[in-house]
Amino acid sequence: QETFEEVFTAPGLRELPWFVLAGNHDHAGNVTAQLAYSHHSPRWHFPHYYYSLRLSLPGTNASARLLVLDTVLLCGGTDDFGAGGAPGGPRDAGAAAAQLAWLRGRLAAARHDRYVLVAGHYPVWSVAEHGPTACLVQLLRPLLRRYRVTAYLCGHDHNLQFLEEGGVGYVVSGAGNFMEASQQHAGAVPPGSLRFFFGAPASPGGFAHLRLDAHAATVTFLEATGRVLYRVALPPR
Repeated sequence: QETFEEVFTAPGLRELPWFVLAGNHDHAGNVTAQLAYSHHSPRWHFPHYYYSLRLSLPGTNASARLLVLDTVLLCGGTDDFGAGGAPGGPRDAGAAAAQLAWLRGRLAAARHDRYVLVAGHYPVWSVAEHGPTACLVQLLRPLLRRYRVTAYLCGHDHNLQFLEEGGVGYVVSGAGNFMEASQQHAGAVPPGSLRFFFGAPASPGGFAHLRLDAHAATVTFLEATGRVLYRVALPPR
């Protein structure tokens, strides 16, 4: 109630479906309760730890695919309220391997989709406080490149970033609560990959808006004031 129902109350948000994935703080709580909440709220959609959505592009016969991951099950949890540190490896190696096999199969099956988006909590690439997630750089990055994924969407770091590497866009949107300006991992991402960064602590926050049409996947980073911070158009596959 305090972090969802009583927050996103604007009339324009009331009828929108919300497709949910779990992060490290969710796993420190009760993810099964969040899955069960799908049966209690008409706008909260969280069918499984990882799942696939087919998106139709208005005015066309084309489709797009959104693959939603659980990067905590894949890479392990981390407590970034305390000493922090990188994810320490999956608690259940078999479950992690099953999710990776599922992802490979779904990516192969999406070869005819005009756009393919993959979403997870941990970033693959990030210049900010947490930096790149080594597990995802090793396991996920090669798949994103091999299957020509349009973009990878994530949070975890509390700012807005856009990076591009190997034909894949990397969207970091973790600025819904507070902002952090740190770029302490600027040297840990591929040279020239960072195209946009916004983490002004005095800002009221922001988010990323993604629009898919026949010609491009357009990513717009917006401040909570409505100010457009950055926009990039990603081509169809």
